[in-house]
Amino acid sequence: HLIYLITIPRVYSSLPLPLYAPELFLECLDAQPADPGSRNSRAAVIPTDSSFSTNLMRAVRNLRFASASTRKPEAIVAAVTETHIRATISCCKHLNLELKVRSGGHDYEGFSYTSPVPFVILDMYNFDKVDINLKDETAWIQSGASLGELYYNIAKTSKVHAFPAGVCPKVGAGGHFSGGGFGNLLRKYGLSIDHIIDAQIMDADGKVYRDRRSMGEDVFWAIRGGGGGSYGVILAWKLKLVRVPENVTVFKLERTVEEGVIDLVHKWQQVAPVIDKDLFIRLEIKPVYRRTTSKCKTKTINVSFIGMFLGSPERLLNIMNKRFPELYLREPDCMVKKWIDSVVFWAEYPENAPLEILLEKISVNESYWKRTSDFVQTPISKRGIAKIFQTMIYHSPLPRRVWMQWNPWGGRMAEIASDETPFPHRAGNVFMIEHFMNWYAPGNELEEAFLAISRSFKMAMTPFVSKNPREAFLNYRDVDIGITTPGYNATFEKAKVYGEKYFQGNYLRLFQVKARFDPTNFFRSQQGIPVLE
Repeated sequence: HLIYLITIPRVYSSLPLPLYAPELFLECLDAQPADPGSRNSRAAVIPTDSSFSTNLMRAVRNLRFASASTRKPEAIVAAVTETHIRATISCCKHLNLELKVRSGGHDYEGFSYTSPVPFVILDMYNFDKVDINLKDETAWIQSGASLGELYYNIAKTSKVHAFPAGVCPKVGAGGHFSGGGFGNLLRKYGLSIDHIIDAQIMDADGKVYRDRRSMGEDVFWAIRGGGGGSYGVILAWKLKLVRVPENVTVFKLERTVEEGVIDLVHKWQQVAPVIDKDLFIRLEIKPVYRRTTSKCKTKTINVSFIGMFLGSPERLLNIMNKRFPELYLREPDCMVKKWIDSVVFWAEYPENAPLEILLEKISVNESYWKRTSDFVQTPISKRGIAKIFQTMIYHSPLPRRVWMQWNPWGGRMAEIASDETPFPHRAGNVFMIEHFMNWYAPGNELEEAFLAISRSFKMAMTPFVSKNPREAFLNYRDVDIGITTPGYNATFEKAKVYGEKYFQGNYLRLFQVKARFDPTNFFRSQQGIPVLE
């Protein structure tokens, strides 16, 4: 196979691929060192295989990126061993194919399974081992394991341990942790990355670094919040578990504009970021119909106050009656649950669902959507809140709608320096917003219409959110804040358009780490960390 002796000029150049690239890729895989008694190509599928579509769609979470016009990968490698990963990296380099690493498929812009240039998906689905060590209160989790698998394994081992991460159990650990990882334990314990104490990573030469000491503290710093996909293939993370009470308290209250919710949201801004660290109250803000007569209905705003408290209802009610009596939280509203049962509650699974539901990784009933983020650093006035609600209603052709989640900061988040990890959005933020726009039918015209609504609403939010730069959360990736071109000749200055919004002053250090650890920019994307001056 003389093709493997050809010298490729640079890994980020755009060379035309022959039509038979998938077959060449399989041949290349089998030309690489393999595990005893096995061929590397057995872990791969190409577009002509009957199982290709199933393997591709298994972790496509946003149907916007599943259309007939979306470029498909030349191959999907569902690695079972490190040998498969190493062979995949080698063959992508030989054939000038971009490598996309997919752990759970929840990248908001589909970066883990799409590309504008020829590419291969390295699916980490089978790297899903979770090892709990209660003696030192740690866990090793491979990057293809889901948060649900992590939570399930913790709960099977202990009733008083947890891990601060997201509320969606199907999210993959690899991408979630490398982007920061946040959830309802944020005010008590901070982000996921604040409790990652070691990691394993494979670089562009196939070399595995088994711990932070071997990879270097700068690389270990970078992959915890700087996007691991810019540096290598994350194989596993070592986590420091946190303590939680055996019983926690959750609640969900709903209020509308007609019930005085503007005043409640205004008060929430004053209270939620500074109240007891054990309490996290998320707002879910949605336009809905309100029936005025038997035949008439009008649009209004409904706000859900969703709470997580690390303690008893009695202590929670004592805190709320002193700090937020206007919400009128009462004992019947409080639900006492084991921590693991609160995971089921926050995931909006059926209340009586078996815990094994947390082990499910394949989603059904996926939709088309656009999601973005914002940070609020100055409380919004009542007049401003009213204007936002009016704008939401205007932008919501019900039953489709724009809606938001407001997540309070403060607590532990305000105590960690902005450069402790690449995630800089710490003290000085009142809350983080996640913007949502969902629709449920295919079509380019429909997609453009809903994307235009989403972008228009976000533009209308400009006066109320952070500025210079308008900050964004890497886990909620958004191409609208800027991308580099498919040629990947990105420079430090060109990539600043998104780099400073995601990382602020940490962007320069990420760039310097990248230059040392992946100098040829093999691990690249349209929002990656560049290497060129």
